[in-house]
Amino acid sequence: MSKLEDIVSLCKRRGFIFPGSDIYGGMAGTWDYGPLGVALKRKIMSEWWHFFVDNRDDIYGVDAAIIMNPRTWIASGHAATFSDPLVECKECHQRFRADKIASVSEKVSPDEFRATHTKCPNCGKENWDDVKQFNMMFTTHVGSVADDTSKAYLRPETAQGIFTNYKNVVDTIYPDLPFGLAQQGKAFRNEISPRDFVFRSREFEQMEIEYFVNPTTWEENFKKLLDSCHDFLEHIMNLPKDKIHDLEVAPADRAHYSKRTIDIEFDYPIGREELMGIAYRTDFDLGNIARESGKNMEYRDKKTNETFVPHVIEPSFGVERLVMAVLTTAYTEDEINGEKRIVLKLPENLAPYRFCVSPLLKNKPELVEKAKQVYNKLRDKYSNVTWDDSGNIGKRYRKQDEIGTFECVVIDFDTLEDDTVTVRDRDTTTQTRVKISTL
Repeated sequence: MSKLEDIVSLCKRRGFIFPGSDIYGGMAGTWDYGPLGVALKRKIMSEWWHFFVDNRDDIYGVDAAIIMNPRTWIASGHAATFSDPLVECKECHQRFRADKIASVSEKVSPDEFRATHTKCPNCGKENWDDVKQFNMMFTTHVGSVADDTSKAYLRPETAQGIFTNYKNVVDTIYPDLPFGLAQQGKAFRNEISPRDFVFRSREFEQMEIEYFVNPTTWEENFKKLLDSCHDFLEHIMNLPKDKIHDLEVAPADRAHYSKRTIDIEFDYPIGREELMGIAYRTDFDLGNIARESGKNMEYRDKKTNETFVPHVIEPSFGVERLVMAVLTTAYTEDEINGEKRIVLKLPENLAPYRFCVSPLLKNKPELVEKAKQVYNKLRDKYSNVTWDDSGNIGKRYRKQDEIGTFECVVIDFDTLEDDTVTVRDRDTTTQTRVKISTL
């Protein structure tokens, strides 16, 4: 398996992902996406939307505000319970998540943590302050006065923006039950110790669905959505099935709102970790909104006239974790004709570029002119096409291999005679002559 540092190096070297605010020395837990990273991330998000929204008749999109009424987070329980166990070393004053450095539960007590005899990862001493619960929501202020009356939060998840719009959707388009609402967007968590590249960061993107069902049918709908998630991961994202694992989360480890949760884990370079989760949230969220807002959250079944508060199943994807899984799968080191190379074997639907067009020699105007014609034709047809005339042709191939370009198209002197080009396959490196008209 590829090492994390190799993937991080490739991402920075080729313009996929940079450390946030890199020019000023960076900012922990933040990452910036370069041209190729944006292309990859947008393709992943577009494929997700196409699979779960465009291709279905029962899931609809919403796009809620990032800053919401603070009552949202009181009703959801985030204001009281959205926390991680924080512990500080009295010797070096570094702070850590207690459950991560001691391999204990997130609900660890001070006595339980001390019993682990964990040494500080920074200074090696064992002199800890008491474990405290640290709320991870970022606080901000709305308006001209920064006081308690203007206090608000950057959303820690996109889910609540869906729940707060449930009634708006039912009142306006009245979809048949079961139905889902999907949202993609930024979320923010003040992580104590962000780590492992983009796997755990303070600013990230989520793709979430809240699927509203009759309480009597939640189990069958849970299974259908779980199967759909696997279908998407294995056949659309091209992740290897043997690296994807379902973990049934024990009651003691589930979120406070969940009656059943399955974490879908992936074999990353950092080990087996959570890629996404699917949770049965019951009527926890809609019930809390009803109590906090005083509004009726019931749904009237069109066929039976039965009224009830729907229960909810939530498939939740982290975009960055999916990006990291895709890169982990694609990153390959092999040897061609005795020469080692690095290649990103991205599937065609995710590759930043479908084609790279090159003139064999950039100092021959007739080749450059013909190559530009081919480039314009392919760009009009496929859009995700790039141009490269830097260095010799071998260096261009290696560069395009590293960024995952699917095929390289080279215009040479034979092209001027018979309108054929050389097409080089990224994965096999085989080269074939084809007519420009067939590209």
